[in-house]
Parts: sequence; structure tokens; C-alpha cells
Amino acid sequence: MAENETLECITEHERILQEIESTDTACVGPTLRSVYDDQPNAHKRFMEKLDARIRNHDREIEKMCNFHHQGFVDAITELLKVRADAEKLMGQVTDTNRRLQEAGREVTAQTEEVIRCRIQQRNMATTVEKLQLCIPVLEMYSKLKEQLESKRYYAALKTMEQLEKVYIPRVSHYRFCQIMAENLPRLREEIKEISMSDLKDFLESIRKHSDKVGETAMRQAQQHRTFNSAVAKQASMGHYTKPVYTLNGRTHTQTHNGLMTDDTGEDGDGDEEVLTAQDLVDFSPVYRCLHIYTVLGDRETFENYYRKQRKKQARLVLQPQANMHETVEGYRRYFNQIVGFFVVEDHILHATRGLVTRAFTDELWNMALSKIIAVLRTHSSYCDDPDLVLELKNLIVIFADTLQAYGFPVNRLFDLLFEIRDQYNETLLKKWSLVFREIFELDNYSPIPVETEEEYKLVVSRFPFHDAEIEKQDFPKKLPMSQSVPQIYTQVKEFIYASLKFSESLHRSSTEIDDMLRKSTNLLLTRTLSGCLQNLIKKPHIGLTELVQIIINTTHLEQACRYLEEFITNITNVSPETVHTTRLYGLSTFKDARHAAEGEIYTKLNQKIDEFIQLADYEWGMAESDGRASGYLMDLINFLRSTFQVFTHLPGKVAQTACMSACKHLSTSLMQMLLDTELKQISMGAIQQFNLDVIQCELFASSEPVPGFQGDTLQLAFIDLRQLLDLFMVWDWSTYLADYGQPSSKYLRVNPATALALLEKMKDTSKKNNIFSQFRKNDRDKQKLIETVVKQLRSLVNGMSQHS
Repeated sequence: MAENETLECITEHERILQEIESTDTACVGPTLRSVYDDQPNAHKRFMEKLDARIRNHDREIEKMCNFHHQGFVDAITELLKVRADAEKLMGQVTDTNRRLQEAGREVTAQTEEVIRCRIQQRNMATTVEKLQLCIPVLEMYSKLKEQLESKRYYAALKTMEQLEKVYIPRVSHYRFCQIMAENLPRLREEIKEISMSDLKDFLESIRKHSDKVGETAMRQAQQHRTFNSAVAKQASMGHYTKPVYTLNGRTHTQTHNGLMTDDTGEDGDGDEEVLTAQDLVDFSPVYRCLHIYTVLGDRETFENYYRKQRKKQARLVLQPQANMHETVEGYRRYFNQIVGFFVVEDHILHATRGLVTRAFTDELWNMALSKIIAVLRTHSSYCDDPDLVLELKNLIVIFADTLQAYGFPVNRLFDLLFEIRDQYNETLLKKWSLVFREIFELDNYSPIPVETEEEYKLVVSRFPFHDAEIEKQDFPKKLPMSQSVPQIYTQVKEFIYASLKFSESLHRSSTEIDDMLRKSTNLLLTRTLSGCLQNLIKKPHIGLTELVQIIINTTHLEQACRYLEEFITNITNVSPETVHTTRLYGLSTFKDARHAAEGEIYTKLNQKIDEFIQLADYEWGMAESDGRASGYLMDLINFLRSTFQVFTHLPGKVAQTACMSACKHLSTSLMQMLLDTELKQISMGAIQQFNLDVIQCELFASSEPVPGFQGDTLQLAFIDLRQLLDLFMVWDWSTYLADYGQPSSKYLRVNPATALALLEKMKDTSKKNNIFSQFRKNDRDKQKLIETVVKQLRSLVNGMSQHS
């Protein structure tokens, strides 16, 4: 066993030694460590083995040295021989080097020069290369400056964008590029400020030019409407050319075969060029500003600013001048400015993408429309000239047609026109009221005299008068109405024409126009003409003759109403049989005026009677009558006779009513004269004189001053007076008192209170009258009878009061 372990140990040491000999020195550590890790005393045995190996190598080295020693000696000998040649060669080399250095010094200088030139050449090439990169940047920057100087800001922004994204990044490490890059934001801000300034100038410009733009647009709309009217008239005459639209001064037309043709205006020198908003306003600032803000990414700010400013301008445009209602030019300027404003907005709407939207323009228009309607409603109310109102209506129609052509809804404007139409009718009524008053003031209120056939035809041409009896009469002759009748009839027709003018171009049907004409004519007849007639009738200077003529005139005007109906029908071509057709109220108007005139006749007759009665001067204490009627009463009767002769042209009932009314009023006035409380005493002689006057009244009534009364109808107006006077004249108190209250009483119309009042006046007179004193002495029984009658009358009166 011991021998085996020794052999293994020796083998292991051999291996370790081989590794040490063959391994790099840096890797010997692990190998040597394995020597210490083995069995005890292995280190000692390894050292012994190592020493044996070292000795073995020393012996080999010694053997090798002994073997090569002679060759080494020979080599040293050879080297000693070569040293002399080497020193000689060294001298030659040194000399050659010196001569070479001297010869190459110039070459070296030239070489250095070449090197320097090559370096310069390389630097120049580098410089050229860098300049080729920088020159485009500088060129673009120079181009930017030129564009800014020439105010081509949109192109300048594009150039800036190219500089920032393409050119400057290539040479960004150069300082001048950094300076450029720092300047670009400042230049952008300057461009924004300049473009905003241009926009403000543009806004100010369009505010000043909107009047001209609107005037042009409204003129074109009016020409288009006139053309359409002409085309409508010629439509049935053959083919015609219809304009489709206008663009940039060129009219594109469509022929009857559908082909489109362009009319540039070269064929007709007299054709007026069609102008558009672009021709009158330079929109480039707003386009430029929009593009600039779009490129700068700030489009929303620009849009908000533009819309805000345009809203402010809209409010300014919609603010009218204080005296706008005084002239049509004031309205025209107002409409021109509004149309110009919205024409510009419409152009901006279609020429730009989103700067303004349809919703924005609709909002502006709705706001403007409310303001316009309020302004027109207010200012038109100040206008009292129908011609001005009519011109305003025409302006509103053109204004509405113009904006409707641009797509704005205008129905509310046409609704406003119906309000203005009512106001127009009111101004017409005021104007025609003055016309009617002037006609009535200038009328002579006498039948129209016609001397010749021509004069007759002239009157008939102005007024529809037909009377077979008058036509048969020879010239000269008189027409029953006065000169105001044909004048009134003519003016009513003129009013209808004037009212019709407002209804034109309102896009209404013939039936609606017919209804409007009839309603306005009814207002003229029932309110204006009727009011003028009523005022005329009430005027103090209008006498009975004039009132009679007014009644005759209204009769003829009433008969002419059906001709006015036909006149309106011919204008509107609407049959009067159409459902809901309004009828003229002229019949009731003239009937009312005639009734008022009749009532005024009755009133004035009574007033005239009162004037005559005021002239009465009775001597109430006279002993005997004068034996003839009073002068005032005869004058009154003569006046009534002459007056009633004038009434022959009046309708029968009117004359009869007037006559009856006059007689009743006369009877009442005479009765009141007798019973006047201020009259304290009355004699029998006064009663007799009063009886003579009443007899004249009865004779007048029986003479039939107005034909048509049956029997003694007119005389009954004086029956109360007659019975009262008969009672006192006959002194038939016994019969009166016996038959009182019976229908067959002779003194049925004598009231006890009336008889008592008159008897009291006679009783007081008898006390102070000598004649009655003499009589009383002679006839005491009669005095007692009077007292008895007074007592009985008082009892009757008291009984009546208790019964009532």
C-alpha cells in the first residue's frame, strides 16, 4: 500500500511540473495551490522533485552552451571585423544625410507651402459647402424682407414657415441663424398687427361704402323687377331671353332652347355694366387677414373679432337719423346702408370658408329685422304725407325684394307693409278730408247750369247722371245737384286710385286687393266724407237753402254708389258676386247725412221761427184788438211760404215733416208766450189780438203750403191753441167743466192747469182795470163766476196731481 501511494504522488508531481513549465506564469497559482492541498509532507516531496528537475535543466543548458560556444566566439570575431566597416558606413550615411538635408530644405519649404495651400483649399471647399447651405437661408430671409416691404404678408408667412422647417435647421448652429430664428416670432406679431390694422381699415371702408353697395343692389333689384314685369307682358308674344344671374359684370342668359350665352356688353355701348359687391369694395384685406390668422393658427380669434366688429357696425347701421321720416331720401339712405351691410356679409359668407356662417348671418338678420320693423313703425307714424308713405312703401318693397334675392326671409316686412297700409289709408283720409272740406266751402249750393250740349256731356262724363226728363229739356237747363257732387265723385275715384297704388307689388291676389280697396273706400265714405258732411250741416252759415241742396246732393251721391262698385270691379277684375266680397257702405253714409240735414232743417226752421217770435210785441193790457194780425206773424208766415216753396225739390215726406214740425213749433211757441211766468197780467183785448194771429196760422196751415197732407192734418198743429182761445173768447166754462174728461168734449185739448194759469193772469188784470171795475159793478155775477171757475179748475188740477 505504501508503495502504491508513493507512485501516485510521484505521478502527480510530474503532472504539476509539466503544467508549470507549459502554463503562463499568471496561471501558476492554482497549480501550486494543489500542491498544498494534498497529503501532508507532499510539499516537501514536491520541492525535492522540483529541485531534481531544476538540476536536470541546468545540466541540459550546460550541455547546450558547450555545444555552441565555438560558434559564439566566431561570431564575435566577425563582429569585430564588421565594426570598422560600420564606422565607415556611418560616416558615409552622415554625409549623405547632410547633403540630403541640404537638398531637401527647399523641397520641405515647398512642401509646407503645398500643405498650407491644401489646407486653404480644404478650408475654402468647406466654406463653399457651408455657404451653399447658408445662402438659401439668406436668400429666403431676403425674400421675406422684400415680401414684408411689399405687404405680401401671406407669402411672407409661408416663407417663414419654410425657413423654420427646412432652411434654418440645416445651419442652426450659426449665430446669424439663431438671430433669424429669434426674429421670426416678432415678425409674425408685426404681420398680425399690420393685417389687423388692414382689417380695421377694411371695416371702416365697408362702413363708408355700404351705402353705395346697397344703392347699387337695390337699383339692380328694381331693374330686375321692372324687367320681370315686361317679360310677363311679353310672355305670350313668343320666345324671349331670360336673365339667370349676374357675375362680375357679365350677364349669363338662357335662351328658349336652354343654351347658356354670355353677354359681355360689347355689342351695346348703351348697356350699363352690372356691378357687384366685389366691384365696389376691395375684399383683399379680409381675405389676406383671414389667411394670415389661419396660417398663424389663430383663426378663431380673427373670426370672433370680425363677427364682434360686424355686430357693432350692424347696430350703428340700424340706428336711424332723428329726422329720417321727413324726406324719402332719409329712408333711402337708411335702406341702402342696411342692404350694403348684408350684401357684404353674403359675399363674405360665400367667398370665405367659415369666417361667417349662415347661422351668424341669420342671427344678424333677425336682430336687424326686429330693429328695422320697430324703426319703420315709429318713424312712419310721424309721416302725414301720403305721397311720402307711398314712396316709403315702394322703398320697403325694393328693400325686401333685394334681400330676399340674397336668401334673407322678409315675410315680416310684408306684414309691416299691411300696418303701413292702414297708416297710408289714414293719411289719405286726412288729405281727402281737406279736399272734401275745400269742395264744400267752394260750392255755391245751387243746381248746375248747363248752357250747351258740350257742358252737359262734360258733367255727365265726370258723374253718372241720367234723367230722361232733364235730357228732353232744351238748353240752357239746370241739373238738380250742385257742382260739389261731380267733384266729390271724382275725388272718391282718385282716392281709390291712390289706395290701389299702395296695393301694387305686395304679392297679393286680386281678391285681397279688391277687399282692401273696398274697405279703404268704405272708410272714406263712412268716416271722412260722412264727417265732412256732418260738420258742413252743423256750420252756422249753412242756411235752409243750402241744407235742401245738401239733401239733393246726397241723394244723387247715394245713387252713384253702384257705379263706384263697378269702378272697383273693373280695376281688380273681381266679380262682385264673389264670396266674401265687401260691399260699399255709401248708401248708409248718405242716408245718415241726409237725415242729419233733415234734422238740421227742422232745427233751423224752428230757430227762425223763434227769431220772428222774439220780435213779437204784444200789449197784454190792451182793451181791444187792432182788428188785424200782428206784423211779425205775417212776416213769419210769408217766410214759411217762401221757404216751403224751395222744398219742392225735396222728397215729399221731408217737406211734409218740415212743415208739420214748423207748425207745431210755432203753436208751442205761441202757447209758451201766453203761459210765460214773467207775464203776470193779460187782458181780453190781448186775447182777441192773439186769436187773430192764431187765425192767420190756421189759414196758412189750411192753404196747403206743402202738398200731400190729408184733410186738416196740418191745422191740428194749432188745435190746442184754438180750443184754449175759443174757451176764453166764448167764455164757455160751463160746457168745459161739464164735459171735462169725456172723449167728445169740445175742449178736449185744454188742460185745466193751462186754463187756470191763463185765467189767473186775466183775473189779476180785472182787479186793476177800470173797464173791468165798471163792468164788475154792473155785473157782479160774472165776477163770482170767475172765482167759482178758478176754484173748480184748481180742484181739477189738484185731482190730476193726486191721481198722477
